[in-house]
Amino acid sequence: MAIVKRAEERAYLTPLVGFLLLFLGFPAIVNLIYSVSTVSFQTLRSPSLSGFGNYLTVLADHGFWQAISFSMRFGILTALVECLLGLFLAIFLAPLLSKRAALMAPLMLPLMVAPAMIGLMYRLVLHEFAGPVPYYLFEWFGDSPAFLDINHAFWTLTVVETLQWTPFAFLLFYMAYVAVPLDVREAASLDGASGLKILWWIELPLMLPTLVIAFFIRFIDGFRVFDNVYALTGSGAGGSTTSLSIYIYQAFFKEGAIGKAVAASVILFLASLAVLYGLNWLAGRRRL
Repeated sequence: MAIVKRAEERAYLTPLVGFLLLFLGFPAIVNLIYSVSTVSFQTLRSPSLSGFGNYLTVLADHGFWQAISFSMRFGILTALVECLLGLFLAIFLAPLLSKRAALMAPLMLPLMVAPAMIGLMYRLVLHEFAGPVPYYLFEWFGDSPAFLDINHAFWTLTVVETLQWTPFAFLLFYMAYVAVPLDVREAASLDGASGLKILWWIELPLMLPTLVIAFFIRFIDGFRVFDNVYALTGSGAGGSTTSLSIYIYQAFFKEGAIGKAVAASVILFLASLAVLYGLNWLAGRRRL
């Protein structure tokens, strides 16, 4: 009986395994070959193996480490700010949204706009010479910062990314907040616990899995950011806003260094896998 059941399980998994091998396994193997080969657009079908030279070139490139630094700082900062703002809005607006559920729709509007379009919109609004925001700041206060120059571009990008993706964190936290059992809140209130203590000792621990998942998703998105950065600052204001995704794009399309670009992609994949494995390990320890 157990053998029959095991055979049925394998039969159910076969389509999924076949799909993964066909659409993910084959491209992954080809890219691994390219990462250890000397290859160009003319020799895509006949790359010549050259060892790990592409990886050494990437790891010795100062621009690669600068891109890693930007991606890490940008991913951690935006994920942290978005989660804090989303948590505050979820708790603050929960009583209102329980009575006016229709207000949820306008709060989700930023998520409906493509990141590249958001970047273009803010590039027009914040343009140093033609944008209305610098113009009115100069008219009212006599001075205006250059929002997209090398000194301010990082913070401008952080604000734009936060404004667009905070609703995503807010949505997750709001659903987790309203899912906290009402009888637990009432029992704590009858025992004399204040609203702040109920939040700290009951609601936040129950929402912790959602908090971790939301932070992880937003960190990964911020770490591999491309659209907003490329639309607002091009290839990066003086290289200060070159994310890892833009570094790979430049190596592939502008330099034609396919092996170098693929090697950087493999390193990005391994780094993401290490982060995922670390979070999975932490979640496992928490269950123990």
